[in-house]
Amino acid sequence: MTDVPSGTARPIVYYGTAPLHQACAPVEKFDEDLAALVADMFASMYAADGVGLAANQIGVDARVFVVDCPDASGEHLVAHIVNPVLDPAPIPRELETDLEGCLSVPGQYHELARTATATVRGFDMHGEPVVYTGDGTLARCFQHETDHLDGTLYVDRLPRKVRVSLLTEAGLSERP
Repeated sequence: MTDVPSGTARPIVYYGTAPLHQACAPVEKFDEDLAALVADMFASMYAADGVGLAANQIGVDARVFVVDCPDASGEHLVAHIVNPVLDPAPIPRELETDLEGCLSVPGQYHELARTATATVRGFDMHGEPVVYTGDGTLARCFQHETDHLDGTLYVDRLPRKVRVSLLTEAGLSERP
């Protein structure tokens, strides 16, 4: 478990905002600015009552995400991952369908299939390698947050009609 540094909550950006729809830049400097970003991301996630947050959800173009998320047994992982890469799902690929939501599409949830387990590799804010494997909601979080950093939101994985309906309910528009 990671000690959570204190930071300042920043506003969450919503679907349709440019930083959410593009791949984020890899982090190259592991310095105080990165540590401050991680602290602000945790503060922002907690203020929004989330279980995960990608840097572009607060308008920052950087491949970083934070989680405070339970696995299938209910044990929470509190961590941050810089420059995350998901390992390929083991074969045969086992999928679980569950409700998924997103702080950038507030108040909306829809079923989405994701792999039942996920392993993410990357670095901590000091540049040290980290590897986390999770199942249940934690596996979903790893996949969801990595998608964010690639410019994909969970609603982008849904049929257009469903996506438009969820965005309309959230008071948002489909991006051009």
